[in-house]
Amino acid sequence: MDKKNTLKIIKIGGNVIDDAQALSSFLYIFSLIEGPKILVHGGGKSATALAEQTGLEVKMIDGRRITDAATLELITMVYAGKINKTIIAQLQALDCNAVGFTGADGNTITSEKRPVSTIDYGFVGDVKLVETSTLELLLNNNISPVFCAITHDKNGQLLNTNADTIASELAIAFAAQFEVELYYCFEKKGVLKDVNDDNSVIQTITKSSYKKLLDAQLIFSGMLPKLNNCFHALDHEVSKVCIGTPEMLLDSKAIFTTLTIQ
Repeated sequence: MDKKNTLKIIKIGGNVIDDAQALSSFLYIFSLIEGPKILVHGGGKSATALAEQTGLEVKMIDGRRITDAATLELITMVYAGKINKTIIAQLQALDCNAVGFTGADGNTITSEKRPVSTIDYGFVGDVKLVETSTLELLLNNNISPVFCAITHDKNGQLLNTNADTIASELAIAFAAQFEVELYYCFEKKGVLKDVNDDNSVIQTITKSSYKKLLDAQLIFSGMLPKLNNCFHALDHEVSKVCIGTPEMLLDSKAIFTTLTIQ
């Protein structure tokens, strides 16, 4: 059997988006990565800042944004517009050819509006289907897709969608064609044993050691959704998942967390 090409899918969080210098240095690193690559970005604080400027009330429940119609309009402008196009323009300046995407573009990611249980999150989508053919055309021509955290329901409705989930679902969808490596970049060096000690990085987490860490309550609760996304990807043939600062993408001496099935 022919060896599959490696595809790197890299997700950056709001902390990188909100810091012009951090974003610039990350995009420089991204531009140097050879081979097929996809970037997924979160939204950062600029949507919240714009909401405050326009007098739009930001509703949060348990740290999650409630996306009503007015909020959806605003985050679409910020995520798919300002942030996505700023990233594309900076990548073009670095001679890295890139095209911006929501899930509606090329019908790449279809989601379903989250059903109302105890909380109505509004126009929030859970990913149901990833269509890779359009993206493969770009990747095969050395063009990098750049996704924001907006998808659609195939009935004309845009939906706010978790960017970590978009990254893991893209990785899963490509696992049949590529050797997929999934990278979550954020401000910490990796998953920490002690949230107050930036050097207490757990360098390898397997499925069984993850369960032990959970039982011992050694993992900061804010990391749990991210780690669950990671293991979901590994359970679906994604070859490698790493969490850390952007330096892990190029620096062989960088310390970060690698997650594996065993």
